[in-house]
This record gives sequence, structure tokens and C-alpha cells, in this order.
Amino acid sequence: MGMADTELRVYLAGRIAGEANGVVVINERDFRGQQDRLLFAYLVCERSRPVPREELADTLWPDGPPPAWQTALNALVSRLRRLLDHGELRAFDAAVTQEFGQYQLRLPAAAWVDLEAAAAYLDQAEGALRAGEPRRAFGAATVAAGIGARPFLSGQDGPWVAGQRLRIERQRVRALECLAEVWLASGEPALGVEAASQALALDPYRETAHQLLMRAHAGTGNPAQAVRAYQRLRELLVAELGTDPSRETEALYVELLG
Repeated sequence: MGMADTELRVYLAGRIAGEANGVVVINERDFRGQQDRLLFAYLVCERSRPVPREELADTLWPDGPPPAWQTALNALVSRLRRLLDHGELRAFDAAVTQEFGQYQLRLPAAAWVDLEAAAAYLDQAEGALRAGEPRRAFGAATVAAGIGARPFLSGQDGPWVAGQRLRIERQRVRALECLAEVWLASGEPALGVEAASQALALDPYRETAHQLLMRAHAGTGNPAQAVRAYQRLRELLVAELGTDPSRETEALYVELLG
């Protein structure tokens, strides 16, 4: 089977997994502990470059590495190498390389990684909306929002994990806004209310989501709810940030009152 006929998929959101040609070759239970799966996730996300072992140590032990951290890191890398030594994975030449105190995960250039796919789908959805093609945006936005809804490395913390979670959450908010736009353009404002409300549950200060919620409420024939949505936003911004809604939000409010 040639490489053109093969596919490697890596899932980092939700339960960590890997599939080669449709066969599950990496499963969450294959990792001995949380540091094992954190090492895998980090090397997948940073696979475009060699990672110094000191950087890996800071990620794996955010409260400070243990005295024998180099020995512990070597053990973690050895276990990951054994995990990658799977019959189906050998066809992809997947491996962890080491040179000059740096580690790099080698995967095929065409490998599919869910978090990267979510970002690509989000770009596709937003591009379709800018082009005035909401129907084309729907599928991509749905996939991006779905991936973003899955937990990332549950039970673990540290600066890198927190940063990844924040990035995933922000992408999910944008995907939900895309869906709200799609529903409004499709004549389904009630679903637009739902999508905008989900976005605001994640980011209550996001004015574009508030604007979508106002438009969606108005689209359902309930301008009073749209006005209340504006009032809640104004009260939030004044109380928490000491500022007023943007000109765009104010203009929308005036339009809805008219």
C-alpha cells in the first residue's frame, strides 16, 4: 500500500487516540500516566521543530522538575517510542528522534491532527461567510465547534495546557458565532439564539456574540428580548470594565428600537 493510500489520524481533544488506515493504534489506556500523554500531546503539537529537553521538563513538571528529571524524561521518551513501535505505524515512519539534547516527533506531512483540523475548518467557515456563502460554512463550523467542545488533557494543568485550552475555547467561540451567522442567514433565528448563547457562556464579554444574540432574538419576532440582551451587555461592561458598548452594538440597538 503506497503512502497516497494511507492515512494517519491523531486525536488530542477528548480521549487521546491514534488511527492508522482506520485501525486504532494508540488508545488513552495505552499511556501509563498523565505525563506520558502530556509528552505525546506536546510533541505532536510542536512536531515542526526539535524541542530542548529542558523545555520538555518545564512542561512535564510545571512546579519544577525533580532532581533526577533527565532519567525520568528518558523513561517517558522510551515508553513513547515503544508505543509508536506498532505494525501499522511503522508504515508511516512515526518515531521520536533525539539529537543534541533535543527531541522531535516525526510524523508524515499529511498526518491529520484534530486540533489543527479544527483551526483549518474554522478558517474555512469564516472565509465562506466573508464570501457570502453561509451554506458552505455550516459543515466546517459544526466540525470546528464539535472538536472544540471536547476536553483537553483532563486532570492536568500547567502553563502550556492552560494556554492550549484557552486557544481551543477561543476557536470554539468563533465557530459558534459562525453557526449563529449561518442560522440567521438560513431563516432559523431560534437556532441562532442557541449558538450565540453558547458562545456567550464561554466568553460573556464578546460583543460580536452579543450582537448576534440581539439579531437572533429580533429575528424570532421578540425585539423585547433583543433589547434585554443589549441592556445585559451594557450593565456588564459598565460594572466590570467601566466602558460602554461599541458603536456597532449601539447602532444595532438603535436599529432594533426603530
